[in-house]
Amino acid sequence: MNSNRAIGLAVAQMGPVNLADSREAVVRRLLEMLREAKSRGAEVVVFPELALTTFFPRYWMEDEGELDRFFEKTMPNPRVQPLFDEAKKLGLGFYLGYAELTPEGRRFNTSILVDKTGNIIGKYRKIHLPGHSDHKLEAPFQHLEKKYFEVGDLGFRVFDLHDTRFGMCLCNDRRWPETYRVLSLQSAEIVVLGYNTPSVNIHWNEPVHLRTTTHLISLQANAYQNALWVAAAAKCGSEDGFHMIGSSVIVAPTGELVARALTEDDEVIVVKADLRIGENFRKHVFNFAKHRRPEFYRLIVDRVGAGEPLP
Repeated sequence: MNSNRAIGLAVAQMGPVNLADSREAVVRRLLEMLREAKSRGAEVVVFPELALTTFFPRYWMEDEGELDRFFEKTMPNPRVQPLFDEAKKLGLGFYLGYAELTPEGRRFNTSILVDKTGNIIGKYRKIHLPGHSDHKLEAPFQHLEKKYFEVGDLGFRVFDLHDTRFGMCLCNDRRWPETYRVLSLQSAEIVVLGYNTPSVNIHWNEPVHLRTTTHLISLQANAYQNALWVAAAAKCGSEDGFHMIGSSVIVAPTGELVARALTEDDEVIVVKADLRIGENFRKHVFNFAKHRRPEFYRLIVDRVGAGEPLP
């Protein structure tokens, strides 16, 4: 574990990535934020979900070739290698979300954790896929993650980076308490995630302000209830006319917002995350070994959907 019990934690929010933007142009933006984060004391930088492309699940596509252009067949690859090289040069770790196409032809919404030597030390594939797989002709846009991605097959795992235990998730995962509890039961200290969240809910008429409110509630409550730091990076603003929320944040184990992006553009926020705060909560109010009663929680894993009350 980190002997100083503190780590420089940065979130690198991204403004819009449009359909016409090249990978090379996007990586140049990431490099600029990586360097800024380093200059402000960061040791780990969190980039968004699907950071290298526009949020393409909003578009209905049937042609495999059209879809493939949004996916990475290898990681790193020549277009993304400069990010790995610069991180190694600067001695920074980072988290990056992208669309993964495996050699077997499987598609996942993926994130990786990279150490300060430029090596991938952890991979996560998104489990809680939102949206739909059918073509909703009346909707203002689509949300086709269930069509374009498989449910992740790597589970929720914890990785050691900079002598600190990191857990990963992606976007909709952040709204599910099981995500954080499984990671905290593996002694995670920090959970990092990226997201692309449309401002409009295509399923019902949800007031726009609630899109941000529920985002923040999810992060703050789960950070507190699991004694975690949480760092969440948005890709946001208006991508070819389709708007997504910002509000990239770093949340302390107290549930407090200790840093929050002010814009919907490329923006870096940095915190010196004191890991001792989480340690205190894990020793006392959320001492799992002392206070949890899993024998009464079986329904959580035995049932997928809501059912009848227990007898």
